[in-house]
Amino acid sequence: MRNNRPNILLFMSDNQSADFIGCYGNNEIKTPNIDLLAQNGIKYTAAFCANAMCSPCRASVLTGLIPSAHGIHNWLDDNLESQWPEDWNAIGEFDTFPDKLKEAGYLNALIGKYHLGKAWKSSDAFDHWITFPHGHTKSFYKNKIIDNNKTYEHEGHSVEFFTEKTIEFIDSNKENQNPFFCFVPFNGPYGHWPSIKGKPTNKFAKLYDDCELSTVPREGINKRVIDRFSNRILESGGSLPEQFSGPLLLPNNKDSLRNYFSQATLIDDGIGRILEKLRTSSMLENTIVIYTSDHGFSLGNHGIWGHGMAAWPSSIHRPSFNIPLIFSGPGIIKGVSETFVSQLDLANTLLDLADAEKLKGHRVDSKTLDLSDLNSQNRQMLFMEQEESRAIRNEHWLYIERFNKDSLSYLGSELYDLKEDPDERNNLSNSVSHKITISSLSKELSQYYDKFSDPKFNLWTGGSAKSNVSNPSFWKKAWGSKWKTTI
Repeated sequence: MRNNRPNILLFMSDNQSADFIGCYGNNEIKTPNIDLLAQNGIKYTAAFCANAMCSPCRASVLTGLIPSAHGIHNWLDDNLESQWPEDWNAIGEFDTFPDKLKEAGYLNALIGKYHLGKAWKSSDAFDHWITFPHGHTKSFYKNKIIDNNKTYEHEGHSVEFFTEKTIEFIDSNKENQNPFFCFVPFNGPYGHWPSIKGKPTNKFAKLYDDCELSTVPREGINKRVIDRFSNRILESGGSLPEQFSGPLLLPNNKDSLRNYFSQATLIDDGIGRILEKLRTSSMLENTIVIYTSDHGFSLGNHGIWGHGMAAWPSSIHRPSFNIPLIFSGPGIIKGVSETFVSQLDLANTLLDLADAEKLKGHRVDSKTLDLSDLNSQNRQMLFMEQEESRAIRNEHWLYIERFNKDSLSYLGSELYDLKEDPDERNNLSNSVSHKITISSLSKELSQYYDKFSDPKFNLWTGGSAKSNVSNPSFWKKAWGSKWKTTI
């Protein structure tokens, strides 16, 4: 007999806001399996990531720590891998929730994108390890694969490959007496060139041939996107790889937009196949299934395409940070919850479901969600950061504060009244009548980061970052020429 603790299956997409899933209101993108998962479980509409870049978010999900506590402030640049220590795990010094699950007797598998250091050797928290060595997806095809102790090239689509490997893992553990935790971070729909450049070639390509793309905003490019691109040109001293021009060229490229949609549907199809394997193996009734993404993604919203760092200063508008979050399985209520949830809460919520020891420590900010109550609220406000930008969001306000020091004071703050201006268009930060509101929110922001950040990794107080930041010259200007990133 299998013990009564549930299996846990965590799906994570790469660069996908809640706006681009059918059950969250998008009538063009086809995600029937995710929609069904939401119908059979709880769907959170106000779930937000801690940062809008790949590596920081993944680290925050696993550790329950904000970027200013774990030290990863930007995507870990594959081009710097030669500078990283051998077998470097960027969060290796911290407890993670997979560590705690393993201590509780779970068999842990990672099948998908890692992007938290060198992937050639499995993290100690995982018993089964299938990934690839890079974080940036240049193509969905012909990827080098790390399959436990083997490496090889897979010709086909990486999402379909990770789907097949997850099905194999489930099949091989259906007689196992111990429960499993299977983390499946798909490397799609992604949304960047060159992976989505041109017409899609996957099996759902024709589904979007005539899609009008009416759910994709059509706005002029935000000046802050142009400023970011210009900064990158200056920093590089010349031309840039094609991927960096994407935010300027992608918003009106219909082939790429349809390509992005098709990749999302391919992920949905993989999820359906994996859930069917659980069903036919009589394992679904004892498996908690979660769907989320690493962070949100702007597809032209506010004139921005891509991550939070696609603009300078960063975008902390809702599309960059609002993530899908769905739980389904035994003991989980069915319905829609509008309560605030941080992706930090995943760690201790999953440990609670597994009856395992929680992540502890005065810098851990992972709250346990009550999945039996749609109205249970653990947070009155959410906090987000993106290197030089920090934000607080509550039911009424979104306040964004920028790091300012001496000659860097040109970075302006932003305040949005979410009741009157839910699309975050009217910046009230210069309004005299809102000074008291700004002062109060700024104080809450400071208190939060004073409490949960580690001075070693707090960029705003002279701390550093692991591996790389988006704008090193900015931080050198703030803290002096000797400031540098660390490992």
